[in-house]
Amino acid sequence: MALTKAQMAGWGLADMGVNVFVVVKQLLVFTFLTTFLGVPPGVAGLVTFAVLAFDVVTDPIVGYLSDRTNSPWGRRVPWIASGAVILSLSVVAMFAVPVGLGWQANALWVALFFGLASVGFTFVAIPYGAMAGEMTQDAAERSTMMAFRMTFASLGLLLAGALVPALAGDSRAGYARAVLVVAPVVVLTIWGMLLATRRAPQIAAPATEGFGTVLAMVLGNRPFALMVLLYGVLTLGVALIAAGLQLAALYLMTNTGGPLSGLTGALGIFSTLFAMFILGSVLSQFPWVWAGARCGKVSALMLGLGLYVVVLVCVWVSLPATGVSLMAGLFLLAGVANGAYQQIPWAMYPDLMDVTRARDGAAIEGAFSAVWLFGQKIANALAPLALGLILQAAGWQPSAQGVVEQSPQALAALRIALTLVPAAIFILGAAGLWWVYRPRARHVASHR
Repeated sequence: MALTKAQMAGWGLADMGVNVFVVVKQLLVFTFLTTFLGVPPGVAGLVTFAVLAFDVVTDPIVGYLSDRTNSPWGRRVPWIASGAVILSLSVVAMFAVPVGLGWQANALWVALFFGLASVGFTFVAIPYGAMAGEMTQDAAERSTMMAFRMTFASLGLLLAGALVPALAGDSRAGYARAVLVVAPVVVLTIWGMLLATRRAPQIAAPATEGFGTVLAMVLGNRPFALMVLLYGVLTLGVALIAAGLQLAALYLMTNTGGPLSGLTGALGIFSTLFAMFILGSVLSQFPWVWAGARCGKVSALMLGLGLYVVVLVCVWVSLPATGVSLMAGLFLLAGVANGAYQQIPWAMYPDLMDVTRARDGAAIEGAFSAVWLFGQKIANALAPLALGLILQAAGWQPSAQGVVEQSPQALAALRIALTLVPAAIFILGAAGLWWVYRPRARHVASHR
């Protein structure tokens, strides 16, 4: 049965709320710890790594259990509905750090509620990703679903990434107030998705295979396992940019006038540039669908990665920047490139999932979703740790009072870590896609 546009768009709606948390964990936590809570960058990176590494452990468990869930609402709804509430409340608590604690207690407070939020996120993300394999087996419908999903994801990124820093200002109390504004979006959009897709096709019967059998089936799908690895590599590059982007706006860019000076004065440099990035991502979603149908999904993804590398080199040349106009244009192009990274692999992996279902007859979409997110969560855990260690080695000075003076060596390390290092990672990932993945996945029609 063909999906309606309302069902495809409704499924994508949840990613708006999901990406509120993505912004928090990838863009805000590291800066919040090092700039407002006095936590040394190496420790801040370790805190983030430990929480996200724990999150990796919970993924296969939730994927396995959601496949085996038997409820009147189906296999996925109980997990997603409860996870949205846990996630929303934990994000609020994470930034409500009591005043007067030492930096060690500050770090522990954030780690505890960050960990609880990550559990809620897993409850949502794993079953949600599995729905893409259950609702349709049509590759064209999946591409459209992913375009809607990434459009809503971009709006969530814009809401949290641009609005939260703008509302927060330059104080720790401001962050606590700001997340209260966006936290309801998490619940409303995720529950809204469940309402919009309540009549969409689903596999209600719980899976019966054991954990070891399920894992062997998933990893036995070699093209899928290879795509998990390669997309994890690409995610490391994106996560490294995200972890230090706000620091770059604080330390490597100043607003000295120009066409966008009014907007920058109202929103701040970070929020303005992030808004341009999201605009590029939103505008590029359906063009990337067209490109994938025209020349194949792998080729379209390669084009996006190539654009990403060029833009990052241009950003490296342009930093430090005394105006935002040129940087805004580069961030717009970076958003276009990131649109390919966001959408195309997410449309590819359910196609690979179909191979196992056709071969073994097992409805284990939750397990596939868990493994699919595994590489990405490892990358998201490693990126802030790597950035923290790089900055610590370069002599970066932590602060509890906002921006403080940094040495030229520390600023140079930040500049390279956010541009040339991710560019090299994208080149490595693109080479793996073209020369390793593509020959092994020829039997899967990448643009059916």
